[in-house]
Amino acid sequence: MPLTRKGAATRQRIVEGTAEQIREQGVFAVRLEDVMARTATSKSQLFHYFPGGKDDLLLAVARHEADRVIEDQQPELGSLTSWDAWYRWREKVLARYRIQGSDCPLHTALAQLGGATEGTEAVAGELLDRWQRQLAAGIRHLQAEGGTAPGLDAEREAAALLAGIQGGVLILMITGATTHLEAALDAGIAHLRAAGRQGVDLKSG
Repeated sequence: MPLTRKGAATRQRIVEGTAEQIREQGVFAVRLEDVMARTATSKSQLFHYFPGGKDDLLLAVARHEADRVIEDQQPELGSLTSWDAWYRWREKVLARYRIQGSDCPLHTALAQLGGATEGTEAVAGELLDRWQRQLAAGIRHLQAEGGTAPGLDAEREAAALLAGIQGGVLILMITGATTHLEAALDAGIAHLRAAGRQGVDLKSG
């Protein structure tokens, strides 16, 4: 049965409160009692919205944080229509992860759920798919405008760029440094620009 507007607001309040608690104390310190106190909800309310208890709640937090990953890159991610736009997006990504540092509620929530399950795979898969589709759309726009080579496979190029970003984020979480994330972004964008210049050189030759 769909939630009422009030019910949806209550559920969202619980999810956001739990996410804040994870940021402050870490996922291993989160107790349902603390979540109830923080969000002013009763035990019956908590289990009404999350029948599976803590695991259901953490999965909802992971989905919430996955949505934030995309939202925090907007409007730049959805408007990759020029090289200037691509570099603005680069700065937006770096700014987001500099603020986040090694504290990633999405990763910690998924990790606490015990590795790959149907639910965690769905959350991670949806996030990566949405992210890759918007990058691919940006690459196709460049191709249409002559900014990069028309023969590139936009989906594959987007997948490679996203893989580099995720590797950089993982290293950031371990070391606290954005060096590898910056390198992945710069190398990915440079590759797309170089492909465009090479195409121009071939035509002029």
